[in-house]
Amino acid sequence: MRPEPSRTGGTDEPDPRRWRALGITLGAGFMGLLDVSIVNVALPSIQRGLAASPADVQWVVSGYALTFGLTLVAGGRLGDAVGRRRMFLIAISAFAVTSALAGAAHHIAVLVAARLLQGAAAGLLTPQNTGLIQDLFRGPERGRAFGMFGATVGISTAVGPVLGGVIIGLFGADTGWRWVFYVNVPIALLTLVAALRLLPRHTGRGAVGRRLDLVGAALLGVAVFTFLLPLVQAEDGGLARLWWLFAVSALALLLFLRWERRVAAAGRLPLLDLRLFTGTPGYATGVALATVYFCGFSGIWLVLAVFFQTGLGYSALESGLAVTPFALGSAVTAVVAGRLVPTWGRRLTVTGLVLVALGLGAVALIAPLAPTDHLALAMAGPLLVAGIGGGAVISPNTTLTLECVPGTLAGVAGGVLQTGQRIGTAIGTAVLSAALHGAVGTARGGWPVALSVAMLCAVAFVLAALVLAVTELRQRRHRASPTGGHPEAWRTDPRPGTT
Repeated sequence: MRPEPSRTGGTDEPDPRRWRALGITLGAGFMGLLDVSIVNVALPSIQRGLAASPADVQWVVSGYALTFGLTLVAGGRLGDAVGRRRMFLIAISAFAVTSALAGAAHHIAVLVAARLLQGAAAGLLTPQNTGLIQDLFRGPERGRAFGMFGATVGISTAVGPVLGGVIIGLFGADTGWRWVFYVNVPIALLTLVAALRLLPRHTGRGAVGRRLDLVGAALLGVAVFTFLLPLVQAEDGGLARLWWLFAVSALALLLFLRWERRVAAAGRLPLLDLRLFTGTPGYATGVALATVYFCGFSGIWLVLAVFFQTGLGYSALESGLAVTPFALGSAVTAVVAGRLVPTWGRRLTVTGLVLVALGLGAVALIAPLAPTDHLALAMAGPLLVAGIGGGAVISPNTTLTLECVPGTLAGVAGGVLQTGQRIGTAIGTAVLSAALHGAVGTARGGWPVALSVAMLCAVAFVLAALVLAVTELRQRRHRASPTGGHPEAWRTDPRPGTT
């Protein structure tokens, strides 16, 4: 077996700054992922402050999610090709500028444009984390680093509504929403300065080269865009008006797969080497699990924000505090779970999914039965259980999904994983929101019964993810057996055309 390439470009010694560098990149990744959910509690304030229509203000959330998902794979591939440090610096600079533009916007069209650009910057930024982890860490250290990255993904999504509510509570309902964006600027600038000092220059380059698969990038971009657009516009009737785009997405995806096979057969490097799915143990199942889980996990945040603020009349701060138990449980277990992956493996994911399903199922049961005056308190325990489980899902799944990915493809592999999570977020938000609003108009119990229906939809997604986790657990046991086999050639020589 050939030795893995040096993590610093010239020596096998570990970079002494690797943990500090990881802290910088994870902080930036946290900020980008936080902006997916933090804005949900600010939408009523934005609508009042800019005199915007509900359809317009929905683009503040959906536009960010759309361009975020659109640029993830390309961002990972660019990091692999031209250097993760360079891409990180470009992306964090763009994120700072677009955050400032969003906070200063005095018209909804300007805010939406800024959010589209901000999402694109976040999509370029996020995959650099997984690439840098592959470059800088080896062995058990890599597992711990991936655990920290997975914890960052889970915690950022869970605490977004809480931090959004706190910021609006501190700065006021009229202008507090601007500080949801402004707060990114000093953090991004400090991160930029620290990254210039700490990130190694020789990462993500070499065998991959500088040639980019532009045709593949265009086809994948069309496939992702036409799939996400109807979903992110679901609140404004997007599914009814734009359903035909799903057929366009399927066609573009088919053309993309055929093109990528053609590029690989010609001995060139494709945007996405399909052997990531066919030859990397656990990768395909891990991506599918993350996508399905995020349908339920991410979908609940908008539903809970609408339920508490519109249904029960909570303020943004009160709405954020109501979901704090989930955030706390997720934050604690995500860090612990990252350290347990080497011994527990996929069993951690299975256990976490069971707890999430039980917690959200209990919320569905309690919502129509508890008095509305004490509903947030009654839901605290089940949300804590769900949060404890959630912290044991994302972090271990990230580690287990990426553990066998070749370092030269770490960026694009992380980009695909994140794209799956963004697609899951879009699907879950559309489905759960439709379930909530549909049940409000038809159910006798009003908002509490509607919340129960939406939570049951989330439980269904989580149970589907549980089936995938159990399947992967069995596959891992088979691979570990003497007759299980292992694609060593793929791990040691990821060049197109090699076997």
